[in-house]
Amino acid sequence: MALARRSRESGLNYWPGFVDALSTLLLGIIFLLTVFVVVQFYLTQEVSGKDTALDRLNAQIAQLTELLSLEKSGRASAEDEVAQLRANLTATEGERDRYKSLSQAGGGADAQGKVTELSTALDSEKKISKSALAQVEVLNQQIAALRRQLAALQDTLDASEQKNKDAQIQIADLGQRLNVALAQRVQELSRYRSDFFGRLRTILGDRPDIKIVGDRFVFQSEVFFDTGQAVLKPEGRVELDGLASALLDIEKKIPGDIAWVLRVDGHTDIRPITGGQFKSNWDLSAARAISVVQYLISKGIPPQHLVAAGFGEFQPIDTGQTEDAYSRNRRIEIRLTDR
Repeated sequence: MALARRSRESGLNYWPGFVDALSTLLLGIIFLLTVFVVVQFYLTQEVSGKDTALDRLNAQIAQLTELLSLEKSGRASAEDEVAQLRANLTATEGERDRYKSLSQAGGGADAQGKVTELSTALDSEKKISKSALAQVEVLNQQIAALRRQLAALQDTLDASEQKNKDAQIQIADLGQRLNVALAQRVQELSRYRSDFFGRLRTILGDRPDIKIVGDRFVFQSEVFFDTGQAVLKPEGRVELDGLASALLDIEKKIPGDIAWVLRVDGHTDIRPITGGQFKSNWDLSAARAISVVQYLISKGIPPQHLVAAGFGEFQPIDTGQTEDAYSRNRRIEIRLTDR
């Protein structure tokens, strides 16, 4: 209360500073997320293009491999044919030489005619053999060309796969750096949350109707509201003045690029509402949370740093059916957290 009084007496208006800090925070986070999304989009497009190119190269390699197999099969057939022609040529030459010997030994016109016939057949066999050898040479050249093309495609495929791996590494590295940056912001917020808790604990003192549970302050609803109502009582406003003073003091130290909110949760007991302005416990819990938020706004807390939530009777902390259990479940929970 004293802190709030001194703030009003000093006449200082912190609101422009808070707005500037918040604007800087929002612009920083939006810029960071925009860069991440744009980089990831282009890297994803590049990786997608690389995958398409790799598929195309793999298809070409498969096609060339099939052609190479066919060429090898054709060359093997041609080589078999050449071998057969050579065997026939050797046999024909042997037959011709035999008839030449007979002719020279006086075998007569028949032997000479046979020699002439065999010489003609031998010349024909030589021509066929020469043609087959030329065909084998052409096939060898085609196979060599296919092998060179396959090697070039394999080099291109290897280079594309390496680029793909590099792109995946860049995406992973960018995501890791973003996670580290966000984790650092969460750690910084935890430090300021601890400071806020410490100051608020000092302001509120040791009271049985206000408890600290985990990372939140729990106020019994009776501190702020009458039964079935959502209008703040004067003594409840006093408690919120202290809370607002502590939060305004801490807000000056929180860097502008840290996304934080003060969350106000309203809770009721399980007994249904009968009559009155609220149709359900959910309506009542939400209205109470909104009343607290609106009052904090009136004390200078920026609305973009405030969240109001109503949980009705659906988040009890005591499942008993006694008045004490009902009282514990009727509560307002407040915590400083990230957005």
